[in-house]
Amino acid sequence: MAPVRKPFQGLVNIVRFNWHFYALALGLVLALGLAARLLPAPLGRYAGLGMVLVAAPMLVSLAVSTYVYDFAGLYELGWLPAHCVPAPGATVLSVSAGFDEISPVLRQRWQPKQLLAVDFYDPARHTEVSIRRARRAYPLPPGALHVNTRALPLPTAAVDTTVAFLAAHEVRDVAEQAAFFAELRRVTRPGGAIIVVEHLRDTANFLAYTIGFLHFHARRSWLATYQAAGLRVAQEVKITPFITAFILRANAASA
Repeated sequence: MAPVRKPFQGLVNIVRFNWHFYALALGLVLALGLAARLLPAPLGRYAGLGMVLVAAPMLVSLAVSTYVYDFAGLYELGWLPAHCVPAPGATVLSVSAGFDEISPVLRQRWQPKQLLAVDFYDPARHTEVSIRRARRAYPLPPGALHVNTRALPLPTAAVDTTVAFLAAHEVRDVAEQAAFFAELRRVTRPGGAIIVVEHLRDTANFLAYTIGFLHFHARRSWLATYQAAGLRVAQEVKITPFITAFILRANAASA
């Protein structure tokens, strides 16, 4: 089976989509390094300390991202419990938010009868430059649907398994989150799994990404969203210290 992803694709994409941040950080490191050599003490020492404080978080975030996206088996899907892998002939729904990396992987690994790809990216609301660059680099696959999170254009119980891979955190409004997951519950057949893969706003991701971890949602926020949408966490998988997968199923009262 030929690999879907190229070596170091995760690292390359991170730098490619966020090059402005790394260019600024690198320029600042070089300027502070030069100041550390030229300025007299104690200013030179302060400049050297500043250089370390800028360089260290940048290098740590790149190292963690390389581990997570290129070496931890995230895209090999081996972390998924066997009972959650859809049977041959299943219909799978893949949900993205401007950057769909997972649909080709699902198609190759699971070989579903039908893979439905939907994307809720809205350039008027999701204004991060990194997402715009990702969309230009990775256009939606043929046949993918642009959707509204509150009203998915799919019949009830239309799919066997739903996968929201590093996408659902882009829904920032609490009420919209609950409505979105209620829609995912509606279109997923009773007993089918909804698999949500996300970074969490926790200590590990703070140490890896510093203030960047604020872009993620806390675990308690996810749990509240699932409950409000009539879903329960059937299983929680810690893929790495930085990535968590929630295996969701409909509550009995909501099924």
